[in-house]
Amino acid sequence: MIQYAIDKIIRRQHLTETEMIHVMNNVMEGKATPSQIGGFLTALRMKGETVEEITGSAKVMRHKAAKVKINQLYAIDTCGTGGDKANTFNVSTAVAFIAAAAGVTVVKHGNRSVSSKCGSADVLEQLGVNIQLSPEAVQKTVEEANIGFMFAPNFHQAMKHAVVPRKELGVRTIFNILGPLTNPASVQGQVLGVFDPSLTEVMAEVLRELGVDRAMVVHGLDGLDEITTTTRTKVSELKEKKVKTYYLEPQRFHIPLASIEELRGGDAEENAAIILGILQGEKGGKRDIVLMNAGAAIYVGKQASSLEEGIHKAVEIIDMGLALEKLNQLIHLSQEMRV
Repeated sequence: MIQYAIDKIIRRQHLTETEMIHVMNNVMEGKATPSQIGGFLTALRMKGETVEEITGSAKVMRHKAAKVKINQLYAIDTCGTGGDKANTFNVSTAVAFIAAAAGVTVVKHGNRSVSSKCGSADVLEQLGVNIQLSPEAVQKTVEEANIGFMFAPNFHQAMKHAVVPRKELGVRTIFNILGPLTNPASVQGQVLGVFDPSLTEVMAEVLRELGVDRAMVVHGLDGLDEITTTTRTKVSELKEKKVKTYYLEPQRFHIPLASIEELRGGDAEENAAIILGILQGEKGGKRDIVLMNAGAAIYVGKQASSLEEGIHKAVEIIDMGLALEKLNQLIHLSQEMRV
């Protein structure tokens, strides 16, 4: 099947969702060689992935993932594809605590660094969170603290067959896109940052196909896979089964323009210190970008009727110390469950 798929893609023909499901099953079940996987991923990247191809792949990964059962019907994830090469700090990780403190159920799905100095798993570990939790333990932290973190490699064992080809290729592939689409808790809402402006509509369409209820897929026109504060942000919003694309300007929300240098992070230690500073109330460009993205998470999480209201709530949550409290609650709960 994979040889047929490679040949078809080289001829610049798209695969159907069903064909993609067959190919990804072969990859995940160890039925494709590393050379075949590498060739397939490269050819697909050169052709460009379609909504059907991404949807088919995501369905296979979701099916094979260890599941986290959450009793709350409506939960969100805040994450990005990474790969923006900007070396900013972990904005969406800081956002998760603010959204959870605002009453949004957050089940975050993340990994160690791939394309940056520090991934969400790295910074959470540095902050004191135990990231090595079973599905049942994650479920417990969600029930008790309204927030949980799923360390991707523990939930996607079938991905092991693609690890070596991905690493050896060293370029973005469909797997960079799939991470945020394969949340093991099957969340109903997402704020999803992408590394390329052409992906906002595509990813919003895929989320709709996967049954997600509400989403904002965002790309800062400075290249960030976040809602940026240095310039405009392209947004494709999924709401009531419709996708609408528009642009956000930080000034409209009384957020001053920042320089990209103001948003830079570093390694896990540096980024953990930045996040702690923000949650403790430090002002400046780093807080501002977190407020914009937290506002979006609170809005998508149905705890605000607009982005503007979401931003106002985020300000209150930080200034009242509730986001810091939420971080400490997750640290305490996750460490209690250390195996």
